[in-house]
Amino acid sequence: MKIQSKITLLFLLLSGSILVLLSASTFYFAYKFSFDDFYKRLEARVNIYAEVHLSPGAKSQATLDVRNKYLEKLEAEKEYFFIINKNGKAEIPANVKMDGNFVKDIMLTGHAHLKDKNTFYAGSLFSKGDVKSIVVVSASNPAGFQELQDLQEILIYGFLLAMVLVYFIGKIFSFYTFQPVRRIINNVKNITANNLHFRLDELSGKDEIAELSLTFNDMLNRLETAFETQNNFVSNASHELRTPLTVISSELELALNKQDLNPQQREILSTVYSESEKLRQMLNSLLTLAQSGFDGKRQNWESIRIDELVLTASEAVKKVIPESEIYIDFESIPEDEGLLLVKGNSNLLLLAISNIISNACKYSNNKVVKVALSAENKKIIIAITDQGIGIPKTELQHIFEPFFRASNAHDFEGHGVGLPLTLNIIRLHKGSLGISSEVGTGTEIKVFLPLG
Repeated sequence: MKIQSKITLLFLLLSGSILVLLSASTFYFAYKFSFDDFYKRLEARVNIYAEVHLSPGAKSQATLDVRNKYLEKLEAEKEYFFIINKNGKAEIPANVKMDGNFVKDIMLTGHAHLKDKNTFYAGSLFSKGDVKSIVVVSASNPAGFQELQDLQEILIYGFLLAMVLVYFIGKIFSFYTFQPVRRIINNVKNITANNLHFRLDELSGKDEIAELSLTFNDMLNRLETAFETQNNFVSNASHELRTPLTVISSELELALNKQDLNPQQREILSTVYSESEKLRQMLNSLLTLAQSGFDGKRQNWESIRIDELVLTASEAVKKVIPESEIYIDFESIPEDEGLLLVKGNSNLLLLAISNIISNACKYSNNKVVKVALSAENKKIIIAITDQGIGIPKTELQHIFEPFFRASNAHDFEGHGVGLPLTLNIIRLHKGSLGISSEVGTGTEIKVFLPLG
């Protein structure tokens, strides 16, 4: 997931949490206010009914008239009047159902409230002379519940609408926040080994984006210097080193063709000629290894059929090692020809596959080497399996290092640059290598190349 999407989701989560807390607080205080207000209305009626029962007369009748005229009749409103006897117990009629704990709370504190489902109770303790009594008023509050339900719906729909708005606002916010980063990414993508002189626009300010641009430009300066140094070395080495070696080899060939050489002289010249040829081969391998590290756009890319490339590589190895036995397994080859095409440089890929097959033949003493071709997950897989000496497990991690040779490979000729060169070429084609090996059993190397 991109950082821009993560920031949008984080912004949505934080905003949603704040909205939930705000909505919950609003509903709680509205709930509390609604019930407290209803209890106050019940308490006003308790006081009125207490005066009517405890002080009957013209004044209480006037109070009752005012109540009937100006105070609305609550839903299911009822009043109760209980006398407390000498034993300190409220005389509750048998046909009246009243919570005992509620009555006890009134007698202990003088006032109490009770909510039983949708019915609210408010009660107070009154004294007149030696007589104590309890007045209780009960009623239901459907209007209050309806208001709370309406408020709940408003908060829920408001929350959902707010979350949608927050999501789009978050996307816009993250889009504009990361616009400089996207600009840097697009500019960096366009910089290759062919145009390392390009630089990112230096932004004004001292924020992290400006610092990132400066860091990239510093890195590009170092890369440009390194590439120029490598390019100059490869170009100069191709001429300056190959020319004297070619002259030495030519002169040695001429000397060896003379008939007046004694056996000792011929042996010495043959040894020098053999070593000069080894040096020339090593130099060619090193130069190819250096060149394969260049940007892929320097090469001539084309569509390549891997099955044809494998056949060509096998034939090339047989010409060099005539006694080699190579078995090509095309049983798992896909029927769709489009699944056999890759984009790349045919000469470099041929060199890479030939190196692996050649090593397999060489280190297995020319036992049968199997080359299998298959396609999976939008990748072409070339598996080369031999029955050779194998590679110690502790040394597997080093075999792609230049000039490294396994400890059990000293009886075979080599320079240790074939596999590093192969790895460079495969990486150049955005592929990868996998290797498994067991000493005394053999080695399997798999080449994974993306479809073209």
